[in-house]
Amino acid sequence: MEKIKYVYYQEGDAWVGWLEAYPDYKSQGMSLEELEENLRDIYAEINTGKIPHIRKIGELALK
Repeated sequence: MEKIKYVYYQEGDAWVGWLEAYPDYKSQGMSLEELEENLRDIYAEINTGKIPHIRKIGELALK
């Protein structure tokens, strides 16, 4: 099973979050389980290649 990290927090009654590698694509759910399902949907959409100009987070080694 593939895993990907996500960031989340509770705002009132809703849960808000985004995939760590794709912070531009936020989602929400009324439960943590609903948020996770929405994030899975976003990940699937990103991987279809149909969404143009997806920004990612990289890591730069400094000398």
